Amino acid sequence: MTVPATRTSPAPERRAGARTGAAEVLAPVLRELLGGPPPFGLRLWDGSTTGPADGPQVVVRHRRALRRLLWQPGELGLADAWISGELDVEGDLAEALSAVRRELAGRRLGRPSPGSWPALLSAAARLGAVGPPPPRPGGRARVRGALHSRGRDRAVISHHYDLSNEFYALLLGPAMAYSCAYYTSDDQPLEAAQRAKFDLICRKLDLRPGTRLLDVGCGWGALARHAAVHYGAQVTAVTLSARQHAHARSLVAEAGVADLVDVRLCDYREIAADAYDAVSCVEMGEHVGRDQYPDFAARLHGLLRPGGRLLVQQMSRGAAAPGGGAFIEAYIAPDMHMRPLGQTVDLIEAAGLEVLHTEAMRPHYARTIDAWRDTLTRHQDRFTALVGRPAVRLWQLYTAGSSLAFSEGRMGVDQILARRPGGPDTTVRPADWYGG
Repeated sequence: MTVPATRTSPAPERRAGARTGAAEVLAPVLRELLGGPPPFGLRLWDGSTTGPADGPQVVVRHRRALRRLLWQPGELGLADAWISGELDVEGDLAEALSAVRRELAGRRLGRPSPGSWPALLSAAARLGAVGPPPPRPGGRARVRGALHSRGRDRAVISHHYDLSNEFYALLLGPAMAYSCAYYTSDDQPLEAAQRAKFDLICRKLDLRPGTRLLDVGCGWGALARHAAVHYGAQVTAVTLSARQHAHARSLVAEAGVADLVDVRLCDYREIAADAYDAVSCVEMGEHVGRDQYPDFAARLHGLLRPGGRLLVQQMSRGAAAPGGGAFIEAYIAPDMHMRPLGQTVDLIEAAGLEVLHTEAMRPHYARTIDAWRDTLTRHQDRFTALVGRPAVRLWQLYTAGSSLAFSEGRMGVDQILARRPGGPDTTVRPADWYGG
């Protein structure tokens, strides 16, 4: 994605009486903080430059960006400066982030020696970076209450998924599927890849006319509609998002399957015990919480009839990768928890379920997110009209970083197929799932 340079407000000119450019003052500070010369070029608000000209090029449009980093060093300070339009990158944002990450790997970052502090503070003062903390840009989540209480979980989901149905429809395409697609060819468009994902899930769950499916975390209802229209399933679809609930109800009504799909606005802990033939949970388990996941898995077990199948599609992280991060926690999905795939399999088995099959889909997610990034770029003006420029810049950063996390192997996404023991024992034939 190519991010066009923008200016949210007139940048101040070089201060009267300044004898050196801002870049000359900043260069030794960067060297100290980055443990060596910066692996990127830098152009500052006064037109001065430093760093290599043949690498990624970073533009600091306002000295306020430096003040943010003084008050909030690291990922969040950089994110706030980006969202506010005070910091830009020339060219493709994901490529720049990847290049800088590679070059900084192994360096000792952000730990200036005690003796360097006077010089660093003097440079900050000369650059006009000393002062009160700048106001934060909008978009941060505001959630309260006990971790993973029902009220807090509802607020977290509302923060992200109730942004704007129009925004998500434009970003995600007709399927309105905010999850990893499944690409069956190199030239397959996103909409077809999402349909392929729905078919794959329905086949793994062995859906047939009359099959009772519970879709936990149904999003905007695309899988529920697909299961009813193409497989004749009787679907109970559950979401915590009011806007998703309203859209899903309209979606199934327009498709003529309102008699087959019951869309409910409730927490998964409020689902009445029943004997469903199948349960799907597509990228909702990340929101459950580390300590709550055993109870969540046990509840899914209890909602299935003996012999019933469970399909969990869930993001994972590498064993040595943290997953999430300060930016994701503050702006996207507070309280989200991811673990390596093996740990999730352990939890599902500990709940009494038999794991039948797992499938890694990590490359599919990088491609899915890149399709969203492309849409965000091509229709930037329309997105800005819907949600405002800061929100668009937030999503530019979010999708660029997410694409890298999957393409570089720090994050993954997997489908786990399991069954509740008992009932008729059916043979699993993966070859039957990958038809046209």
